[in-house]
Amino acid sequence: MTANISDVPDTRSAAIRHYGNGDKQNMKEKFGRLALHMWTIDTTPLATALEAARAAGYDAVELRRTDFKRCFDAGMSNNDVLDLIRKSGIPVGVLGVEYGWLFTAGDESKRLFDVFRESCENSVALNCQMLMSAPGPVKGPIAEAIKYLRQAGDIAAEYDLKLAIEFNSQHPVLNKLAVLRELIEGANRQNCGYLIDTYHFARSGAGGRDFASVPAEQIFCFQYSDLSPTPVTGVARPTDRLPPGKGIVQWREVLGLLAEKNYTGYLSYEAPNPEQWVRSPYDVAREGVALTRALLKDAVPAYAA
Repeated sequence: MTANISDVPDTRSAAIRHYGNGDKQNMKEKFGRLALHMWTIDTTPLATALEAARAAGYDAVELRRTDFKRCFDAGMSNNDVLDLIRKSGIPVGVLGVEYGWLFTAGDESKRLFDVFRESCENSVALNCQMLMSAPGPVKGPIAEAIKYLRQAGDIAAEYDLKLAIEFNSQHPVLNKLAVLRELIEGANRQNCGYLIDTYHFARSGAGGRDFASVPAEQIFCFQYSDLSPTPVTGVARPTDRLPPGKGIVQWREVLGLLAEKNYTGYLSYEAPNPEQWVRSPYDVAREGVALTRALLKDAVPAYAA
């Protein structure tokens, strides 16, 4: 089922007031910058994926540790990967670290934090100020995750980096906003904040304006895709995500609130789906830009694409 914009109540007045009165140029520079998450075109080699993002008009890309690991498996060194990314001509807006460190102890924890530090070094080398992480496949008590988040935040702070944490609606522990809030407030690190993901927020029952209670200055990252009215079940990392406007996410409310909060980070298009992976990555990337800009213009009329 495709969301019908005309059927959604008009909640745009606050966003209009916030960005009205001749502030369109400021919005063009700060609000609505788009990034392409590499999972959206997952089966595409990194060099081609970067070119597709640049050609489609994205302002940046969001890279994953997986993108580096695949290059390593192909015989490239870390410096080779950094050179490839720099030569692509598109900035890195967000760099994902290897998941699992929030709930992992022992020798594996040490390995993950060593990789975390390497990701910090790569982020600095790529002039990227933002790291992100999801919980990954491991579970454990939130009290332990708070301890590990403090450790990660302190490492990131050594490099003057921010760290955004995402909940996964299908994770057995870190699966909703209340738990994410407990984690971030418990860690109490200024450089650790929230990642808002429209798919997981909607699927957890916190769609629309339900992130209104999150302090604006603590929203570090925003990832988006649409949610099917009949999402896949029993999958830890669902790949049934839809292009924006093709499902049941309340885009006018979500984007309007994001604008009201004066969010100036990237809007990262993350829509993994095997149906997308068999298409041309250039077509997928261009479609994402076109659909997103249309939704932005509807939700925030002052938006200037």
